[in-house]
Amino acid sequence: MQSIEAKLKHLEFIQNTITRMANNSFLLKGWCITVVGAIIGLNKDGVDWKVTTLAIFLTLMFWILDGYFLSQERYFRGRYDEVRQKKPEEIDFRMQLDGEKSSYMDWFVSIASVTLRIYYLTILIALFFFTFLM
Repeated sequence: MQSIEAKLKHLEFIQNTITRMANNSFLLKGWCITVVGAIIGLNKDGVDWKVTTLAIFLTLMFWILDGYFLSQERYFRGRYDEVRQKKPEEIDFRMQLDGEKSSYMDWFVSIASVTLRIYYLTILIALFFFTFLM
């Protein structure tokens, strides 16, 4: 019976990590909107290319970081599925990535995910409209 409890505890550890990665992603999206909005607020006297370039750069950095968290979340979802299928006696509480390569870890695929593209491209398009229509 103790090995089943160990398996459940390991799954709980992994689920907590998944939740943390998803929360980090959510917070990044909020910070991106806040920071870009504040930067655009500094542009009240007309379009300043330096300020707009800074907003575009920061949006791209938030996008890349968000892609990292999404790739980590996908990795741990895969790890959760692996542990779920293991026999309780095989539980080793391994959480580290060990340099493993899998489809869950592909950072660039995560950056190009549909949800991130829609979110961050919308911000970038809005920045371009703001720049050229103001």
